[in-house]
Amino acid sequence: MQQVLELYRYREMIVSLVRKDLKGRYKGSVLGFLWTFLNPLLQLLVYTVVFSQIMRSGVKDYALHLFVALVPWIFFSSALTTGARLILDQKNMIKKIYFPRAVLPVAYTLSSFCNMLFAFVIVFAVLLLSGRGVSLEALLYLPLVMLIQLFLVLGVNLITASLTVYWRDLEHMMGVLSMALMYLTPVVYSMDLIPVQWRKFYLLNPMAPLVLAYRNILYDGMVPAASLLLRGSLSAAVLLPCGAWLFEKLQRRFAEVL
Repeated sequence: MQQVLELYRYREMIVSLVRKDLKGRYKGSVLGFLWTFLNPLLQLLVYTVVFSQIMRSGVKDYALHLFVALVPWIFFSSALTTGARLILDQKNMIKKIYFPRAVLPVAYTLSSFCNMLFAFVIVFAVLLLSGRGVSLEALLYLPLVMLIQLFLVLGVNLITASLTVYWRDLEHMMGVLSMALMYLTPVVYSMDLIPVQWRKFYLLNPMAPLVLAYRNILYDGMVPAASLLLRGSLSAAVLLPCGAWLFEKLQRRFAEVL
C-alpha cells in the first residue's frame, strides 16, 4: 500500500512519461503514429500468408482468428523484450534524481496498453467489415480481460526490468523466450490442436487463458469461460505482487549497480 500511495503522489510524472513515450515511439519516421496500426497489420499479413496459404491451418476466417489474439500478444511480448531494458535505458535519470523507480515500468506498461487499445480500433473495423460483427453480451467482458492482462503485464515488467539490471544476459534471452512462449500460446493456431490430456498443463502459461478469452469474445462472439477468467486472474494475482516485492528489494541498489 505504501508503494501504491507513493506512485499516486508521482502520478503526474507517470502521465508525462506515458505521453512522452507515445509521442516519441515513432518520432522521426515518415508515417509516425500510423505505425501503431501498421505493425500489427504487417505481422497479421505475414502470419496469414504462412498459415493459411503455405502451412494451411484449416481455420475458418483465419486472419480474424489470428488478429484478435495477435494484438494482445504484442502487448505481452513487449514486457519481455523492450520492458526488460526499462531501467538500463533510464540509468542517467536514476543516478541524478530521486523518484519511485517503479514509475518507469508503470508508465511503460500504461503506454503499451494504450498502444494495444489503439490497435483494437483496427480489430473492430475488421470485425465489422468481415460481417461477423460483435456480441454485445460477450463484449461486456472485454474490459475485464484487458484489465487482467494489464496487471499481468505490469507484474512481468516489474520482474524483467529489475532482474536485467543485475543479470544483463537476461535482456538477450527475452527475445528467444518471447518467441518460444508465442508458439506455446494459441496465437497462430487453434486450441483444438492441443491434445485434451495436455491442455491443463498448457493453460499454466499465463497468456494462454487470456488469448482464449479474447478469441471467445471477438472471434466466437461468446462469453468467455469462467475457468479462463479465473486462471488469468490467478496468474495476475501471483505475478503482480511477486513483481512488486522483487522490484522493491532490488531497486535499492539500482544506482550503485548501474
